[in-house]
Amino acid sequence: MSLFQNTVVKKYTNAINKLVLDEKWQLFTTIFHNAAKQQNIRNSKEEQYQAIFLNDLFVQVLGYTQHPNTNYNLITEQKNETNSKKADGAIILNENVHAVIELKGTETTDLSKIETQAFGYKNNQKQCSYVIISNFEKLRFYVDNATEFVEFNLFTLSRDEFNLLFLCLSLESMQTDLPKKIKYESVSSEDKITKELYKDYSAFRTALFSDIVQLNPQYNQLELFKKTQKLLDRFLFIFFAEDRQLLPTNLIFSINLEWQKLREARIPVSLYDRYKMYFNDLNTGARVSLPAFGKHTNEIVTAQYDIYAYNGGLFQPDDLLDNIAVNDDLLFKHTRKLSEYDFESEVDVNILGHIFENSLNEIDEITNAIAGQVTDKTKTKRKKDGVFYTPKYITKYIVDNTIGKLCEEKKVEIALDETKYSTDKKITVVTKKRLKETLDNYRNWLLQLTIVDPACGSGAFLSQALEFLIAEHKYVDELQAKLFGDALVLSDVEGSILENNLFGVDLNEESVEIAKLSLWLRTAQRNRKLNSLNNNIKCGNSLIDDVDIAGDKAFNWQNEFPKVFANEGFDVVIGNPPYGAKLDIITQNYLNKKYIKGGSETVISFTKLCHDTLLKNKGEFGFIIPKSFTFSSNYETIREYVFDDISEIIDCKKVWKEVLLEQIIFFFTKNCKTKTYKTGKLKNQDILIIGDISKKYFSEFGFYLNDISNEELNIGLKVKRSNFYIKDIAKNSRGGIFQNRISEIGNIDILGGAEIQRNGIFGIKGKIDISQIENDVKSFINKNSILVQNLVAHIENPTDHIKITACFPDRNDFAIVDTINQITFNDKYDAKIFWSLFNSKLINWYCYRFIFARAIRTMHFDNSITNRIPLPKEFNQQPFIEKADSMLSLNAALQEVSSKFSKYFSGQFKIEKRSSKLEKWYGLSFEDFIKEINKAIKTQKGTPLTKKEEFDWIDLFEENKVKANKLQSEIAATDKTIDAMVYELYGLSEEEIGIVEGNVIASKAKQTH
Repeated sequence: MSLFQNTVVKKYTNAINKLVLDEKWQLFTTIFHNAAKQQNIRNSKEEQYQAIFLNDLFVQVLGYTQHPNTNYNLITEQKNETNSKKADGAIILNENVHAVIELKGTETTDLSKIETQAFGYKNNQKQCSYVIISNFEKLRFYVDNATEFVEFNLFTLSRDEFNLLFLCLSLESMQTDLPKKIKYESVSSEDKITKELYKDYSAFRTALFSDIVQLNPQYNQLELFKKTQKLLDRFLFIFFAEDRQLLPTNLIFSINLEWQKLREARIPVSLYDRYKMYFNDLNTGARVSLPAFGKHTNEIVTAQYDIYAYNGGLFQPDDLLDNIAVNDDLLFKHTRKLSEYDFESEVDVNILGHIFENSLNEIDEITNAIAGQVTDKTKTKRKKDGVFYTPKYITKYIVDNTIGKLCEEKKVEIALDETKYSTDKKITVVTKKRLKETLDNYRNWLLQLTIVDPACGSGAFLSQALEFLIAEHKYVDELQAKLFGDALVLSDVEGSILENNLFGVDLNEESVEIAKLSLWLRTAQRNRKLNSLNNNIKCGNSLIDDVDIAGDKAFNWQNEFPKVFANEGFDVVIGNPPYGAKLDIITQNYLNKKYIKGGSETVISFTKLCHDTLLKNKGEFGFIIPKSFTFSSNYETIREYVFDDISEIIDCKKVWKEVLLEQIIFFFTKNCKTKTYKTGKLKNQDILIIGDISKKYFSEFGFYLNDISNEELNIGLKVKRSNFYIKDIAKNSRGGIFQNRISEIGNIDILGGAEIQRNGIFGIKGKIDISQIENDVKSFINKNSILVQNLVAHIENPTDHIKITACFPDRNDFAIVDTINQITFNDKYDAKIFWSLFNSKLINWYCYRFIFARAIRTMHFDNSITNRIPLPKEFNQQPFIEKADSMLSLNAALQEVSSKFSKYFSGQFKIEKRSSKLEKWYGLSFEDFIKEINKAIKTQKGTPLTKKEEFDWIDLFEENKVKANKLQSEIAATDKTIDAMVYELYGLSEEEIGIVEGNVIASKAKQTH
């Protein structure tokens, strides 16, 4: 979506005092629409006009008070909270920075270049929500993140645009946080419209298909469904075009009204026949007479309209569509309903993008139903094929750092320096000619770029690439206008971009047609033909060119895009390839043989295809893929294959709630052979760049480090410098596999992972007869060992840490299942030491970053982990043994106090099963303790305590709570001492300890867009 929704903006603009707006508009035009002053501004240096600009716009027009006046709320040279860097200005409210302002001179044409710097300032101001950047002529305004913005040209601002500027930036708006309110109300409004429109769109498709099947039994149902979707695409184009002045306004209404009049005149005519006639008009062009309302009355009149031949293939004659029957009343009802939406102000192309992507689910269900298959709701097309709509902040970042990267490199190569382009009269004719040739050179280069999404879906990446390229051509137009002092005239390049720059392939025919429609809607202009996209967006299996495997979906890239491969391949490959899809064994074998062995993981095949076949030398690649690519053994071969070329890895955590896996954004440049790669993370829809990491650490740690600062890396290297590991002194094994034999009776108690807690063993999983497991040595607890439960990731509500939970068993007459790992140490080492180590802050911090890859995943504490936990080769064990003994003693005492009191109150109140809160009763207030007791009594249909009965428990509860809390304090103090001993053991400094414990911030992340 755009930053704000038009209907929401209109609501709040209408609430502004009109007299105030009129007054401020007059003042604004006096300052910024003065031609002589505009020229003076263009000729001024940044520092010459900077302070005056803040006064002209923010003080005079928007109502701020500038420092050093009393009660100021606008300041220049605002210093960051965490370093010495300064923003050019800031809006201060309640002593906090509310917005940062970054200014450049008019010689800076591309404001995107300022984004990173400006958001760097924002990130260093905790309460800052807004970013304002300007070159004195243009101004951009951002809310929270850099994904969307609104841009104003101050020199050509219309009255409506000024109203929006004032709504966004006036002091009153900032004081009430109105821009943020408008943004999130816009998001809410867009979500609501998306759901309502999709509901109506889906109802139309369902009813239309059912009707067409019933009225046209002579045709194949699957073919009829495809034509139903095509018919819907035609209507969507008309809905969109009639509201955006590409077609006569209210065309659908007029066609329906015309049909009604004919019916009233008892002329037998089908509404669908009328629509087919207008479809033909859209293909060939026509001047038509349509019913309309009079200007001053409600009488129906006839008016003449031109319908342009938009064509593009969408409205070409279609034998099947031209010969089917469609129910008139159904067509009338649903077209009228959908035409009531405002496709100009309410429904933008991004809303349609979500609707298109969502529709693939229903398409999958319907095609399955036609084939007589039952659809598993968890395995719709989005699930089965790994298809998920990619949000704009992802597509934008990938496009900016692939296509954008090539563009920046090309500008350097041809010496395109935007600061040289101005209306300075001192520039000679020869210099102007040379500068113009540079621009022409750059534009011609832009026009021959080739960009492909090999799994394009509904076209989200291609649409973002289109947006980027249009903006880049506009940038060239702006520089040319500056050079010659002309008015800005935008080049008509959309058609050329569609035909020459953008390419896509998808396995699903409906996706391909939807992608085409999406691109048409983004580029459609009044009285300009739609571009045919049949040679650019194609249906096929990107990975398979063998007809014996893929049938008619077999796809040979060289044959399908001969011009591209005559030029050595694509310049850029971008996308979100399907992953996790279920493949049959024949397809798996084919992919493993043709690409790299990876079982059913198609990401591996897509990556190899892109690297070897699709990309030209030095071409740019950007995908969003599973994070497991960085560490999983399944991806080991492809990781090594592209190792030299990898340029950047961004940790995105979970982009989609529906997907259990985490994701990364992954870039490489073909045959670039870099020694480092950039690392960063996604936070609040913005990418924060952490820094560069040397690839040599891949072999050091066994995976691609990501979201790691240089300071953290140095600590990690210090911890593992001994090259001595747990594996050198211990054996690791899982417990026995006998869960299906666990019962409530038996002569040996069983422990599962849940019973293993860092402070000891709590409860049992069940019982078993020893005769059933006596031959399985892994089922029993060894001497001098510690037990570790599975590492559990909370997938639905993940935390930024996965902790090791280990205990030292106080007895070894239990049996253990395979959700427990047992690490048994040799006689030279006391296991209690490693119980302390595994539960320490440092080892948990190290494992999460340098072994677990900061991943949200559940895993066994196997050799793959313990083999990489480093130890000092020699150290004094006795202090650790003493502290461990102290900790064991304190925990035993706490457990005794807790257990005695728990048993007592459970017996008194006949509580059979205690709640988790009652298990930790010593953490409750007396009031909350009584609440939990009464809940438990009520659960067992008992009588709640009277006030007198409650009163009788106060002293006993408080007495035992004091005992438990005292032991807790001693445990916490001992824990802290052990942590300090571990830090000293590995040689950490005070600053490094601060980084581990989160008290000292490692090198600040740099925000990019």
